[in-house]
Amino acid sequence: MSPRRPKVFVLDTNVILHDSSCIFRFQENDVVVPMAVLEELDRFKKGSDSINYHARQFVRSLDALRGEELFNGGLPLGEGLGRIAIRLGRRIHDDLALSFESRGADMQVLNAAYTAAQEHPDSDVVLVTKDVNLRMKARAVGLRSEDFTSDHVKDVSVIHHGHRVVQHVPGELIDRIYGDAQSFDAEALSLETPPQPNEYLVLRNGRKSALGVFEQKSGAIRRVGKTTAYGIVPRNAEQTFALDALLNPEIPLVSLSGKAGTGKTLLALAAALERRPLYRQIFLARPIVPLSNKDIGFLPGDITSKLDPFMQPLFDNLGVIRDQYSPTDARHRRIGELLEEDKLVIAPLSYIRGRSLVKIYFIVDEAQNLTPHEVKTIITRAGENTKVVFTGDVFQIDHPYLDSQSNGLSYLVEKMRDQPMFTHVNLEKGERSALAELASNVL
Repeated sequence: MSPRRPKVFVLDTNVILHDSSCIFRFQENDVVVPMAVLEELDRFKKGSDSINYHARQFVRSLDALRGEELFNGGLPLGEGLGRIAIRLGRRIHDDLALSFESRGADMQVLNAAYTAAQEHPDSDVVLVTKDVNLRMKARAVGLRSEDFTSDHVKDVSVIHHGHRVVQHVPGELIDRIYGDAQSFDAEALSLETPPQPNEYLVLRNGRKSALGVFEQKSGAIRRVGKTTAYGIVPRNAEQTFALDALLNPEIPLVSLSGKAGTGKTLLALAAALERRPLYRQIFLARPIVPLSNKDIGFLPGDITSKLDPFMQPLFDNLGVIRDQYSPTDARHRRIGELLEEDKLVIAPLSYIRGRSLVKIYFIVDEAQNLTPHEVKTIITRAGENTKVVFTGDVFQIDHPYLDSQSNGLSYLVEKMRDQPMFTHVNLEKGERSALAELASNVL
């Protein structure tokens, strides 16, 4: 058996902006950071967004590794880990100059990896980048290149879980769940796979059926009935499950996934308004991922006009709820009052991230555009009596460096699905309109 060839991982800027602790994720292998990456990081140090935090944190980590060896051979990262080195810039290799016209930062990173491979033929040099185009360029010149996958979800189908159909349920159990107790012992179902905490079930026996949820604390299947929230009535089983979770103050963390038109944001907002007396404020936020990944500063107008297009879908959902009532109705007026009193706040996620989340009903829309680190940051800020709800569609991602496996929503569902404080519901049927459902399924 031939000895294992040493590996050297060359990091692109976007990997560090995704996870500032990435240099510690490569086990005993060596890590190289091109000087061009440090120069790019310098542009991201100022700001309050997640990428700014990662830029600052990574530079601090490097600064703590003092020694000239950082630029000459590398410094050890710790026990069981490899070494890290900063690779100074070099003239663009002739092989790359013949193939590519660009001389920008991407080319500098590609050149650093390519020349490292030429200088160390006995090592496997791998360019690690979240930029698909740069990975293709690397492979075109015979250089191995990979995505950064330490926080990838292994099985995306996990996002479809949250409820299941149980056939051939004994009729007496269904009768019992409709009886005075409204529940029965979960062991009576004799399921091959034990139910997860807060897992929703569709129970069927011929023409008999019922909706239930497994409550781990009591070990029982509790009946889930159709409940109205601020005038919004669920139209199918998945929406009934979602509303049950959203209205339950004993479940502080909820995620909803599903394609456009399934009612994710509408249900979350209606539940928040229904449970408003239990919370100090309602926060409704979404990440801003502008076209071409440009900062909103590139857009024309003042800050309000820049942000309006991103926030308008949230106001649209609020309008749907409000318009169920006449303008003279107290519930119609109450929504306007909540907005004026800052009891209902709709804003970009970056504007809310630094606020104290105590006794807040916090809804994060379009969560598929968040990184795993951003999701963790939001949840770890949750104080006492706060409920956090993430909604999104993992197959409609706008972020240039995220996909169905690496986004924060998929990561959240995979890591939290066994926790009694969390529940996830996947909404499958579109309810916006017959036309919208047809377009979603066919086009």
